[in-house]
Formats: sequence, C-alpha cells, structure tokens
Amino acid sequence: MYLGLDLGTSGVKALIIDEAQRIIASADSALTVSRPHPGWSEQAPQDWITATQAAIGALKNTHPKELAAVKGIGFSGQMHGATLLDKSDTVLRPCMLWNDTRSHEEAARLDADPKFRSLSGNIVFPGFTAPKVEWVRNNEPEIFAQTAKILLPKDYLRLWLTGEHVSEMSDAAGTSWLDVAQRQWSDELLDACSLSKDHMPALVEGSAISGHLRPELATEWGMGSQVAVAGGAGDNAASAIGLGVVAAGSAFVSLGTSGVLFASNASYLPNPESAVHTFCHAVPDTWHQMGVFLSATDSLNWWAGVCGASPAELTAELGDDLQSASGLTFLPYLSGERTPHNDAKIRGAFVGLDHSHDRPAMTRSVLEGVAFALRDSLEALAVAGTQLDRVMAVGGGTRSNYWLKLVASVLNLPLDLPQDGDFGAAFGAARLGLLGAEGADPSAICTQPDIARSFEPEAAMIDDFEAAYQTYRAAYPAIASIG
Repeated sequence: MYLGLDLGTSGVKALIIDEAQRIIASADSALTVSRPHPGWSEQAPQDWITATQAAIGALKNTHPKELAAVKGIGFSGQMHGATLLDKSDTVLRPCMLWNDTRSHEEAARLDADPKFRSLSGNIVFPGFTAPKVEWVRNNEPEIFAQTAKILLPKDYLRLWLTGEHVSEMSDAAGTSWLDVAQRQWSDELLDACSLSKDHMPALVEGSAISGHLRPELATEWGMGSQVAVAGGAGDNAASAIGLGVVAAGSAFVSLGTSGVLFASNASYLPNPESAVHTFCHAVPDTWHQMGVFLSATDSLNWWAGVCGASPAELTAELGDDLQSASGLTFLPYLSGERTPHNDAKIRGAFVGLDHSHDRPAMTRSVLEGVAFALRDSLEALAVAGTQLDRVMAVGGGTRSNYWLKLVASVLNLPLDLPQDGDFGAAFGAARLGLLGAEGADPSAICTQPDIARSFEPEAAMIDDFEAAYQTYRAAYPAIASIG
C-alpha cells in the first residue's frame, strides 16, 4: 500500500492506493485561512499537522490493515508558502500562503533585477516565496534575524514526519530561488535576498526518497519500520502525475476555482515575459509550463451569486448545443490576473452590453471569457515552443458539456474528459510514494486514465470565436488604461 498526502489551502486529504494503483480509502480534514488584513492570507503550520493527524487517524479507524501495509508516502502541497523556522525548528510566524499579496512591492523590486528571470525562468510574482521573505526582512526584522530555515508548506509536514529538512524540484521552482534549468538552489538569487543555501532545505527529485517515517509515528499508526517518504510535488505537478501528464506534449486544462493550462516538457523552455510559469516537474529530467489565471469557476460562481441561481441552473439554461459568440465580452479579472498580464490590480468587466443581452447571454459571455483566458495561456505556451495536439480536462467546470464544447472550439484542440475517478493531487502524491518506495519507472506508473468522452472543436464556430477572442484581447489594454 502507498499513502498520498495532499496539503491544500482548505484541507488535508489522505489517500491509500494498492500496488495496482486502485484507490482503497481516503479521508479529509478541513483547514481554515486567516485574513487579518486586506491582501493577507495565512495559516498556522501546526494546523497542517493537526489536520494530517486527523485524516490519517480516520484511515486507521476504517482501514487499519491497509494503513499498516503502507510502504511509501508521497506529498502534494499548496505552493509558495513561506514557513520560517528558527535554529530549533520552532515556527516563528504564521505561514504566508500562495494567495497572500502583501509583498507586491518586494516582488516588483526583485523582478526588476534581471538575474531573477534569467535564472528562475519566471517573473517574480507577489505570491511566490522570495518576496514574502523580503517583506518579513523589511517589516519584521527581528523575525528575519531568527530565521534559520525556510520551508514550503508540505516540506514542514515532511519535517514532522521524518525529521529531515528536504524539498523537491517542482515546489522549489516556485520560490524564485531555484536555478530551474540546473535544478539546484541559486547562490546568486539567495544572496540577493540576504540568504544562503544554509537557509534552504536539501533537494531531491519528487519520485526519490527524502527520508523515512519517524519510528514513533509508525508505531502510532500501526505501520512497519522504514516507511519511505518520497519528495512529492507542488499541487499542479502532483495533479499531472495523477493524470499521467508526464511525457513531452501531454497536457491538461483545469477548470477549478482558478484556471490552469499545464503542459509537460522534456526540456527547459522559459517564457517569463508572457507570465507563463516554467517549473521543474516531479520526475527527473522533466519540466513543465503552466499558464494560470485566477478566476475560472470563480467567475461563474460570482455570476451565479449575482443572479441568485446555482451555476448548474445557469449553464442548464444554455442547453447542450454550442451557440455562436455572445457578442458581449467578459474579462474574468475578478482578483487580478497572472498569465499573460501579471497585473494584480486589473479588475473584471463586461464590455458591449446592450438591450439584447439577457441572463443566458451574459452566462455565455462569462463562460467565453474563461475560455479566452485559457486561450491566452495556449498562445503564451506556443511562443515558448510548446505545441499541443490535445488536452485533458479536469475540475468542477467539466460538469458542463456546453463549457467543454466551448473550450475545445476556442482552443481549436480536442478535449478529453477522463472517466469518473479520483485522479487528482492526492492520487498523484500516492503514485510518487510508490515510485519512491519501489524505485519504479515513472513512465510505467504514471499512465493516463481511460477517457469517458472527447469533445472536438466545432468547425463552424472556430472563426466566430476567433473574432470574439481578438475583441477580448483588445479589451485588456483599454480597461487597464482607465483602471
């Protein structure tokens, strides 16, 4: 048996698979987020341990024999969080999370230094780890002075599980301190933040062993000795492992709260100017590119709240047959934007409203705006040298066949919907636990799920949506100029 631990923002999920990769059991435990000031988002690291204990404790109650048979543990984790420890491994302050934007000024200063984009392959976003620690240095100097180690959220869980200060490549790539091409910490980037490699955890590949479960925890959970703990992955890379998106050119679209277009690469292909994330993948000699926008199903949920209806009710009003472009442009920038604009201050808009636009037309416009944001990411990946033939679709938005038909036609790519099943980050983490414990070949383990249905681009609609996309592209600079 193999255990995957997925540390998300809203909770911890623990999932057990067997040697045939069948899901045996899972359990969840909730987390809360503290927002003491506008733009702040924090969690107490001790809460991650408490939630993990609760989730594993639930598995022990329901599946004690299976838990006892676990040979390997893997991680998935929310990225970019800054967990600061003193020389005794005591947490010095609450962890600033991925969606904490207080360090936007520090991010801009670091990004203005050319070596950050050159070595990390990415813009220094306010959500990344380095500007958060810079904020602490500037605003809480007594905390910074005591900081001996800086860990990402899942790596703090690893410290509790194994006693080891270790991270892995995919998560470390989101700190702005990793030389992503060389897959190692950069002395230059750390020095620019008044840090050194002594402040950093050791690095392993996500599929490699990072340590072993501490004997007292193994005893508490009824496990054997020498349970291997693998490096794991950042959340999107773990989802890619779960979906089998490992070979070059394989890709998935995530229509979740935020939107993601994730493509696996056999080489390092940075394109920071377009705000594409270029990170190491969770298996050796592999990288990935990722376009990210912040309000995908969040946009539909917002519109549903305005209408006093559920998202399902709104999409049901559209029927199943794809309609031509609504003639109304929606910009889904409700919380700012990453790819391709890197604009934390931009906000959304409807452009072109007239008397003919009723609720269904505005719903269509919201769905189109999200599809066009995905197209922005597809264009950005193409500039960086990534060409895609088809993509898988995951996330809550895939419940709408209309939306899937729309995305396929806007991207002009076939869209594959996996069969029902849990192929997410926790499953990917469990796969990494299997790889670490058994030393297995990632290509043999990280296979893709069976496809339930494929959505082909509707040829008659492609030109219409292309014209609407060009209008969408033109709207951003116009809105930004008056913001």
